[in-house]
Amino acid sequence: MKISIITVTLNSDQTIRDTLNSVFSQTYKNIEHIIIDGGSKDQTLPLLKRYPNKKKKIFIKKNFGIYKSINYGIKKASGKYVCILNSDDIFQSNDSINNIVKIINKNKNF
Repeated sequence: MKISIITVTLNSDQTIRDTLNSVFSQTYKNIEHIIIDGGSKDQTLPLLKRYPNKKKKIFIKKNFGIYKSINYGIKKASGKYVCILNSDDIFQSNDSINNIVKIINKNKNF
């Protein structure tokens, strides 16, 4: 089961590296990472483009705003489930998505 993680950014060069590492370090590997940037003027875009995760998709949508960007990310997502991870957030552990998938699999009514 694929999980889509959506991250919205704007001038996040001070925090985005930690967010990217948090996604990249997940033990559950069937993840796509969709990043919507609002037209950053700092080093956010160069950092995103250099990052080695092959399952990331970057979209630049200037002046979309956070909620319109999230909705855009949801439309682009191909995962069965969607997770929102802000550009200054990290997962609690490397097993966070794996634990979520286990809970989903135990509760088929999700």
